[in-house]
Amino acid sequence: MKAQPVRSIRFAMLLLSGATTAALMPAQPAQAQFGGIVFDPRNYAQNILTAARTLQQINNQITSLQNEAAMLINQGRNLASLPYSSLQQLQQSIQQTQQLLGQAQRIAYNVENIDQAFRTTYGNASLSATDQQLVAGARERWQNTVGGLQDAMRVQAGVVGNIDTNRTEMTALIGRSQGATGALQATQAGNQLLALQAQQLADLTAVVSANGRAQALSEAERSAAVDQGREQRRRFLTPGTGYQPGNARMFQNNGN
Repeated sequence: MKAQPVRSIRFAMLLLSGATTAALMPAQPAQAQFGGIVFDPRNYAQNILTAARTLQQINNQITSLQNEAAMLINQGRNLASLPYSSLQQLQQSIQQTQQLLGQAQRIAYNVENIDQAFRTTYGNASLSATDQQLVAGARERWQNTVGGLQDAMRVQAGVVGNIDTNRTEMTALIGRSQGATGALQATQAGNQLLALQAQQLADLTAVVSANGRAQALSEAERSAAVDQGREQRRRFLTPGTGYQPGNARMFQNNGN
């Protein structure tokens, strides 16, 4: 498309050169030539100059149209959408982590359940509870602690399983970003990389929460065990209710 304006400009320069030469010729009276046609050199030179200027304007318009066409092509590239999306995979990873958190055993991630457990199971040892009830409470707290540790390890395993998926998605998105044909594709690839980072932060938050829950249950069990041990010691040392000494017969004398 660029060769046509160049040839036109060269042709216009030749016309301008010829017109200039004709204009500089000494004035001569008009003569009838070619069957009585009157030839006026000045008028001929003026017409050539006008045609050359018109041709130059056309060439300028052609160049302008070429620039506009190139600009529209670039705009089309900048508006081209990225033919790749990692949204579905990221959502699946987040849903898997949420399912693991939702499967928390016994004391779940619920404020009301936690408050209820600390009013009963982890509260002060009841003075009226029987020894069997105290033992049952201690067993329940131990089971809560074991369940919390298991839940934390399951969440950790799920997050570790997401690492390979995240690595694949990151590699694909970086490749798409580097090979983007326009600004929109590069922006969309960058946004998906940010979404991937947000998903990784969500996994990290889940791991921290699960570990914190397991540690809190363990500490709560230890505190409750201390309080229960204090109550059992009080009962043991209380006169009339604790240990009562008595006579023990180790051998029986059948002869007496």
